[in-house]
Amino acid sequence: MQITTSTVSLTVDDVTASQEFFTTHLGYKEVAAADGFASLTRDDAAVDLVLLRRGTEILPAGQRDQRAAGLILAFTVTGLEGEERRLREQGVAITMPLREEPWGERLFQVTDPNGVVVQFVEWTTPAAQAEQDTHTDA
Repeated sequence: MQITTSTVSLTVDDVTASQEFFTTHLGYKEVAAADGFASLTRDDAAVDLVLLRRGTEILPAGQRDQRAAGLILAFTVTGLEGEERRLREQGVAITMPLREEPWGERLFQVTDPNGVVVQFVEWTTPAAQAEQDTHTDA
């Protein structure tokens, strides 16, 4: 098997609101759209997105009324502080402020109008590892 692309399909109440959020703030472009459906892509290695309106009949009956929940859509990026500043200046609410975890993950989160959590991540050398490297280099 060869995977040629990856797509995340999100069931949301308001497809247009999420579509506008991802195209306006996160650089996605519309590939296709219809009533209750939008397919979005980017020119880089980001995952493609499909937005489906909750309750749409194209979904199996057991999935129709589910919405995207408990999901974090994470993007590894460069220039994390710049992205956080850009989004803040565009009026996007930062729902988890920029922070660094002990294992070397620097991150912040925003949430789209339908409650989809989008996390931006940049990896660094964990503080404990950096300290250990300093002692072994001396």
